[in-house]
Amino acid sequence: MLISQDEIFGPVMVLSKFKSIEERIEKANSSKYGLASGIVTKNMDIANTVSRSIRAGIVWINCFFAFDIDCPFGGYKMSGFGRDYGLEALD
Repeated sequence: MLISQDEIFGPVMVLSKFKSIEERIEKANSSKYGLASGIVTKNMDIANTVSRSIRAGIVWINCFFAFDIDCPFGGYKMSGFGRDYGLEALD
């Protein structure tokens, strides 16, 4: 689906079924973009595993659009160059 492949600015959430966590991580990382992602789960072990495996500038767990001005923010792949916020933004 196009909504799962393009970088869409929203608020937009795409929900999809999957058979294994590894399959979902591979699918997420196969995108040419990597600005932000979100994980909705009750299992924090799964959330930690997936969040460390996804190549995205920010990974939200059970929330959306939560930022800390002291933490650097930026994308991966075709979703950005460099970092905003934090000390990294001054470089």
